[in-house]
Amino acid sequence: MSALRQTAAQIARQARAARPSGARNTRSYASGHGHHEAPHTVEESLGPAFYITLSTFVGSVFVYQISRPGENGELSTMHKWARNLSDYGTEWETKNHLMTAALEQAAHDRHLLYGAERSKHFELTYPEVFTQGSPFNVPAGHYPNISKVVAHYQKQHHDEEARKAKKLAAAASQ
Repeated sequence: MSALRQTAAQIARQARAARPSGARNTRSYASGHGHHEAPHTVEESLGPAFYITLSTFVGSVFVYQISRPGENGELSTMHKWARNLSDYGTEWETKNHLMTAALEQAAHDRHLLYGAERSKHFELTYPEVFTQGSPFNVPAGHYPNISKVVAHYQKQHHDEEARKAKKLAAAASQ
């Protein structure tokens, strides 16, 4: 009996190995025994094609409306818009041209002023201008005597005041 049992076990093992594991018996719950429910409804959107078609239609109507000429032969809105765009470009062109001309003139003036001879004469109107500098580390008696310079500018000031007074007297007598 033992040989018969061994043979039967061997055949059973071979049958199990030959059968795929996915082919097991599974229970189906859709058999319909007593449970009749309505199928589940799925809410589907309209999809992008619908919205693209709709927006193309609305856009076409809009472009048609703005491209039509107005009453009494007025220009269409689209024509006016295109004209404004072309005017905008020429406006910027004019501004750029004026700016370039101003910059070129400024560069010319700069070179002209830098190349011009400067006056070597400086009018010294107050005596402190001669004694500018640090008062420290100056030995006593080493400041220059500027009394002649002060007298010169005082005389120049009195002459200028006399000229102004004479001019005012001449203007008052007329």
